[in-house]
Amino acid sequence: MKYLLAIYGNDETWTAHSPEHWQQIIKETDAHNASLFASGELIGAYGVTDQTEAKKVRLADGATVVTDGPYIEAKEYLGSFYVIDCESLERAIEIAAEMPSAKFTEIEIRPILHEGSVDV
Repeated sequence: MKYLLAIYGNDETWTAHSPEHWQQIIKETDAHNASLFASGELIGAYGVTDQTEAKKVRLADGATVVTDGPYIEAKEYLGSFYVIDCESLERAIEIAAEMPSAKFTEIEIRPILHEGSVDV
């Protein structure tokens, strides 16, 4: 089963750590990621830019409409996400709890319902 692990934070969370502490968190995260890649459970891990860089796109009467972020007044925003493939929700919870970022922020787990595919 595939799961999305979403890591949220806020400016207070990000600024609470010194640059040296962030380097340690990144080192621990890289080691955790390497073990998950080795086990075949990690499909990918991605950090995203600040919410001010986000865009929303929709069609309105056939025209493309782009809205710049941020979109709502919220303290927390998406900082990074993982896609994992593991045997169960229980294992996904274990993986999330082992993540270094779980020490200072929550990790949201969502089962992935289906994947897009191309039939040729």
